[in-house]
Amino acid sequence: MANYKEHLKHINTFIFDYDGVLTDGSVITTNDGDTYRTTNVKDGYALQLACKKGYKVAVISGARSESMNHRMKALQITDVFTGVETKQIVFRNYMKDNNLRPEQVLYMGDDIPDYEVMLEAGISACPADAAEEIKSVAKYISHFNGGKGCVRDVIEQVLKVQGKWMNDDAYHW
Repeated sequence: MANYKEHLKHINTFIFDYDGVLTDGSVITTNDGDTYRTTNVKDGYALQLACKKGYKVAVISGARSESMNHRMKALQITDVFTGVETKQIVFRNYMKDNNLRPEQVLYMGDDIPDYEVMLEAGISACPADAAEEIKSVAKYISHFNGGKGCVRDVIEQVLKVQGKWMNDDAYHW
């Protein structure tokens, strides 16, 4: 694809992996077994803005974490699939349930479990620090690492191409 931006005008759905995309991949585990992750506020702003503007936003993750569910709920993201063994199955079901065509979907992943989904999404993207196998199939590689603004990067690009960036509703949460 010579210029992937030409295809961003068709995107109405964003689907993200969690660890390594919305986070830097680091997980802190307490003695009680609780896990904690850090997320980026700028990514969060872009996610809530996309939701507010009517885009579908989903997360498909192999991980299970209450903190992840709380973060997504705070951003008004309700399509959160955790503990997923085969992301491709969840991806295909989500596409079918929401009557989506591949060209309407941007998927961002960072590691091998995202590989098959990235081959099916209209636009496949990854953070700068993604696994080499993922970079080899990504149509766009962000200049930002996972958990460091890569999500904001792709959402902002789509909204700009579609003329929906910096509108009146952008100035507040």
